[in-house]
Amino acid sequence: MRRTTEVLVVGGGSTGCGIARDLATRGVDVTLVEKGNLTHGTTGRMHGLLHSGGRYAVSDRASARECIEENDVLRDIAAHCVEETGGLFVKRPEDEESYFEEKLAGCRACDIPAEVLSGAEAREREPYLATDIEKAIAVPDAAIDPFRLCVANAADAADHGARVATHAEVTDVLVEAGEVVGVEVRHGDGPRKATTEVGATERITADHVVNATGAWAGQLGAMAGVDIAVRPSKGVMTVMNTRQVDTVVNRCRPKGDADIVVPHETACILGTTDEEVDDPEDYPEERWEVDLLVEQLAELLPILREARTLRSFWGVRPLYEPPGTGTEDPTDITRDFFLLDHADRDGLPGMTSIVGGKLTTYRLMAEDITDHVCEKLGVSASCTTADKSLPGSDDIRDLHDRMDEFGLRSPVSRRSAQRLGSRADEVLDVDGPNPVVCECEAVTRAEVRDAIDGAGRDLNAVRLRTRAAMGTCQGGFCCHRMAAELESEFDASEARASLDELYQERWKGQRHACWGEQLSQAMLNHMLHATTMNRDGDPARLDDDIDFGAFDGGDAWP
Repeated sequence: MRRTTEVLVVGGGSTGCGIARDLATRGVDVTLVEKGNLTHGTTGRMHGLLHSGGRYAVSDRASARECIEENDVLRDIAAHCVEETGGLFVKRPEDEESYFEEKLAGCRACDIPAEVLSGAEAREREPYLATDIEKAIAVPDAAIDPFRLCVANAADAADHGARVATHAEVTDVLVEAGEVVGVEVRHGDGPRKATTEVGATERITADHVVNATGAWAGQLGAMAGVDIAVRPSKGVMTVMNTRQVDTVVNRCRPKGDADIVVPHETACILGTTDEEVDDPEDYPEERWEVDLLVEQLAELLPILREARTLRSFWGVRPLYEPPGTGTEDPTDITRDFFLLDHADRDGLPGMTSIVGGKLTTYRLMAEDITDHVCEKLGVSASCTTADKSLPGSDDIRDLHDRMDEFGLRSPVSRRSAQRLGSRADEVLDVDGPNPVVCECEAVTRAEVRDAIDGAGRDLNAVRLRTRAAMGTCQGGFCCHRMAAELESEFDASEARASLDELYQERWKGQRHACWGEQLSQAMLNHMLHATTMNRDGDPARLDDDIDFGAFDGGDAWP
């Protein structure tokens, strides 16, 4: 099988989806391929911070200025993905006064709004802050949903003619006569709308290939015969069962592990560590990292010592430094991004890589590389992505007015409208009952079915689109309900396999959080699924023909 496109983008994270959107809206024929779901890599494993730039205002002012500029842009074009929490950089007695002043001066030098609060004023905003917090700097940090953001970018790209192929893993980069001319992909078990058989390979030729694979950029580069010295750095995030704070809380110190708490939906996410690894997919996930987060962040928020930990997950940063820099500590590596033109750099035309950066600046990164590619293709159209809203962000309504619409109870309608934005009418106005499938996140049947329309039988993709199974029970009470919604379009074996995949993914993150109340929750989930629903039984026996008459006759189980 062969397909031709003008530009092929490899990588379905925030940057890749942003590039596909920018290219498509400029009229370029673009194809995006991603080996898993959208957000499969780094984007789907971050703590959800929309940077104000305050984090980099001392060490990397160029990045800080980019962050505050893009922060403003994303609040405009992706309002349905952003929660305007605000942020605090808080100072403990042992933290350096000189650094606090440097942070304040750096914010003001980078045009980041910054207000000094006393300890008492900071605790008025966040009552659970430690009583010995001396003062704080308030900045316009926010929380952002990376899953909605990527889906919105991919949807807009598709609306402008792009092809977006998930579960399509690149197995080879095609090089002919010293030039990259495309890739070969192997199609996996993705959305049911896919027109390609599972396991089939496809050669996609392109005028230009964009490597937007982040921490995996070196692996794709190696397929083309070029060296891209990405330095993957892992970090752990731990999810708490409630929102202990409604404001992003950062510790005001030069650098270190365990220094941020990000409120996100119904939970708080604690972060993070910074440890260089060799392989972005194969690295140890260690319990001491989780303990470190809770212990150190409890110095800022003592309530964390008593709080319930839901799960932990690890992500890998795509850090990059130009050759010869020689930085040893990954915390010292710049968070700036780099555009690598392999024609100029390696004598290999036909491919460009984008490495480094962060989610907050994804749109700017996409604009830069799209400008670069369009120049090579002779396309003169200009970028409009900073001015045009993403799907779902138009017509922002007063959410309180939606409480009684569509027959939904409070606060379900509010949460649904927040998730769906301007698509709320289209998705929620359905015939018949619309019960809640996931109580923890207030996700309705209509939302789950809408997600299935786009994701097929992949319940993990449905989870990312809706947040179903991401609440305090971690899917214990809703996984099987989500699987039941597959019944009308998929057979029982497919639904059962999807349920197993979803349940195992939820369990993977809980293994490092099984103590105290969370251990009880994990055991309850196990008993519900393994015992009550016989999920640990042999699935083949469930398909056997059973002679129920044998029971009436008192015969033993066959």
